[in-house]
Amino acid sequence: MKTLEDQLANYAAYHRDSRNIATHFVGIPLIVVAVATLLSRPVMPLAGLPVSPAVAVSLLTALYYLRLDLRLGLLMTALLAGAVAFGAWAAGQTTALWLTLGVGGFAVGWVFQFVGHFWEGRKPAFVDDLIGLIIGPLFVTVELLFLLGLYGELQQRIDARVGSVRRGRTPASA
Repeated sequence: MKTLEDQLANYAAYHRDSRNIATHFVGIPLIVVAVATLLSRPVMPLAGLPVSPAVAVSLLTALYYLRLDLRLGLLMTALLAGAVAFGAWAAGQTTALWLTLGVGGFAVGWVFQFVGHFWEGRKPAFVDDLIGLIIGPLFVTVELLFLLGLYGELQQRIDARVGSVRRGRTPASA
């Protein structure tokens, strides 16, 4: 299994334009919440607890994050729990609202992603490696931590492997 640094460096190689990263701060959370919303129906009882596909997928994803890094895994688990809680609320609403939030959030999130990758001049990481779909939320969280001055050594090691984040420029001027 790849290490945390390996996974983040691989993903970061597709995300060196600051505008692309900025769009991911909007797009990825929208997509995660939308997927949690769409997977929050149906709900089935398991040992007296309501379990939806969103709970199962989030649990497996959280276990993967925890295996990569305990502290970041705990943070990601809390963020996933928030997405699942929102999804459960949305699933309890009318079908029209549930679908609007789920499908609408998913579509808008991907628009942000593709605009960012247009600026980057590079395809999304998941096109080459599907694990990028799981690493994306972790990447955005870690990038936020970097902006807050945390995990500086990890940031330096990633930058040493794939280059520093550059200020945005259009693909034509690259």
